[in-house]
Amino acid sequence: MHSKGITKRTLLASAAVGAMLCADPAFAQAKSEGLEEVVVTADRRPENQQNVPVSVGVLSGEALTTMTSSGDDTLLALSGKVPSLYVESTTGRIFPRFYIRGLGNVDFYLGASQPVSIIQDDIVLEHVVLKSNPAYDIAQVEVLRGPQGSLFGRNTTAGIIKFDTNRPTQDFEGRGSASYGAYNSVDLDFGVGGPIIADKLAIRVSGLFQSRADYIDNTYTGASADGTPTGQKNAVGGFNERDLRVQLLATPVENLSMLTSAHGRWYDGPASVFRRGALTIGSHNADSQHWNQARWDEGMNNPQGYNTYGVSENIAYDFGGITLTSITGYEATEGQSRGDTDGGAAADYGNAGFGESMGRIRALGQWTEEVRLASSAEGKFKWQVGGMYFDQHDITEFYQRAFFLTGPANNPNNWVRLRDVNTSWALFGQASYEVLPHLTITAGARVTNDKKETHLLKTADSPTGVVSFPATADRNPTLESTKPSWDVSAIYEVSPEVSLYARVATGFRGPTIQGRSAVFNSPFTFANSETILSWEGGLKSQLSNTLRFNVSAFTYTVDDIQLNGNDSNGNGVFFNANKAEAYGMEAELNWLPVENLSLSTGLSLLHTEIKDANAFAQMGSFNGALTLTPLNAYFTKGSGTGTTYFAKIDGNALPNAPEYNLNVSARYDIPVSDGGKVFIATDWNLQGYTNFVLYRTREFNSNGNFEGGLKLGYGTDSWEIALYGRNITNEKNLKGVIENYDAAILNDPATFGVTLSGKFN
Repeated sequence: MHSKGITKRTLLASAAVGAMLCADPAFAQAKSEGLEEVVVTADRRPENQQNVPVSVGVLSGEALTTMTSSGDDTLLALSGKVPSLYVESTTGRIFPRFYIRGLGNVDFYLGASQPVSIIQDDIVLEHVVLKSNPAYDIAQVEVLRGPQGSLFGRNTTAGIIKFDTNRPTQDFEGRGSASYGAYNSVDLDFGVGGPIIADKLAIRVSGLFQSRADYIDNTYTGASADGTPTGQKNAVGGFNERDLRVQLLATPVENLSMLTSAHGRWYDGPASVFRRGALTIGSHNADSQHWNQARWDEGMNNPQGYNTYGVSENIAYDFGGITLTSITGYEATEGQSRGDTDGGAAADYGNAGFGESMGRIRALGQWTEEVRLASSAEGKFKWQVGGMYFDQHDITEFYQRAFFLTGPANNPNNWVRLRDVNTSWALFGQASYEVLPHLTITAGARVTNDKKETHLLKTADSPTGVVSFPATADRNPTLESTKPSWDVSAIYEVSPEVSLYARVATGFRGPTIQGRSAVFNSPFTFANSETILSWEGGLKSQLSNTLRFNVSAFTYTVDDIQLNGNDSNGNGVFFNANKAEAYGMEAELNWLPVENLSLSTGLSLLHTEIKDANAFAQMGSFNGALTLTPLNAYFTKGSGTGTTYFAKIDGNALPNAPEYNLNVSARYDIPVSDGGKVFIATDWNLQGYTNFVLYRTREFNSNGNFEGGLKLGYGTDSWEIALYGRNITNEKNLKGVIENYDAAILNDPATFGVTLSGKFN
């Protein structure tokens, strides 16, 4: 990237000032109406956001639709739009990785766990591919920051992203948006439904269709060892995202509701586009790269495709002051992703450094069952108790380069098959009591058992079938852990406008088995459970019906933190470091300063630090030489082209943990005589220093990334038509790296188009 110093910061500041002359679609209200109440379910029951002793960021479905008008990934588009939330991927749309307050997991293994839990319509999505299910026809997105181990369970040490879709109603209603833009990008997001039998049965059908044409040329014209077409115009970059959901809400008697939901996803597109040699040693500048050009000699244009299906049943019966809820879900997926993992043509580098791989899920099934008994939300004392069971089985395969080569170099046995099993059960409870006027104390506890098994069903053998997997290595390891989690919080209403809260919480991430190393005939690696202790406090205020301001400060310690590095083969290795510590803050402001004008802004500040004097991570190297400028002390192992380099990571920041993030969005409406309105809306995001790896270098980081969006149009209360732009200043931002090849992953270029949206009821 080119320098993002005074010029860019000045530009962003100017844009932020300009945003104050516009308004945010998430909060667009006439001044006479004031800000709408924001209802969240952080405590598993609907409550005003201002009364919940948890740091919760909220994004409306309308705002999310605006940000994905150009066909952007509906999950990656969330990055930076809520304070302390960061999202990235080095494996395309099927493997987003989420980070809250700096905690996440950079591992690209298909069996990797993450400390951020994704919940869609009360169904937890655990596997990394299931987490990629797009968000569409969304009512609201909630980001619960900090450990949520009591009510939501293990693997929530960082927090939760909770998606609630629009549900069936007894009123015939619908909404939709359609966009067309650059690269023949199409985005269609809709939901429509109403009564089938009055007061007894209602339906809602929702869908998402996104498409883009291939626009990246493969400018390499040489030979390919696996038959990949070279010298090809418009070789890659396009995709097709197709999703459908049907919901039926039955209310056969007054106190009983039964919500049945079924969904399907059919996706095909490219894996992430890597660009070898994009970073020169000593710099993280990738401006020399062209968005619409790349050079690949292998990988068949990085194809990726997954089909996912799911059904769920949410049954609630109100006994009168006590409600029994049962939530049953089943999710399944299958597909594969293949890529040229060195990111370029080896002929450009002395015919050295070939690489490609493919991960495939043959079959995956996830069953979840939760039963919860809860008191009414009214009164001074509220409680809930429950239990949950989780069961996931999958067959996963990993293929390496020799499998795909043509001719004598082909090795049809260069792949492995694994069977993974993850089961978990939990019992939990929470109670809340107004101990004094305006002072409410809440406490929750949970005990969870988490068990993981990995079975090596097929080893990566020689072409003649010779087995090289170590005879002494465990082919069927099992890890199991039973842990308690708890939290205690208090919220005090200083006045009807201002409340103060404090919270202490714990949580854990279950043990992990890294099985992909078997494809290199290396033993599995393991990580034991990590645990977290988090403290936070904050202020929640609604100073008038036009101004809402919330701020929180936090600190946490993660013991036995699970980290991912590389071994001498460049293969991911899991390990536990002693601990990581962090502190920071989040602030959010929603303001209607004058009639027809609204402003939303969020800021997060973060400091993270790994604490382990004996923790080291392998650094990127090629042919025995470093491919980077190390800023940590390091040592070498081996000699010649077998030399590997290990950096001391004690004191380093966690990877993908931005030191700060600022987002500003705004909208301004200009009423016209026919009852309609002309409007202008804009949103901007600025991201501070972010390291992409465990060790510090001059190359593998970004600092000052920013992007802006703009929307200009005309509409009424029921429809609008607009011109849109995303990344309107055409910023080229580094989003990820492949260390050994100095390869870069970039953001999308500027896109512009037209969008039409509407609703009826």
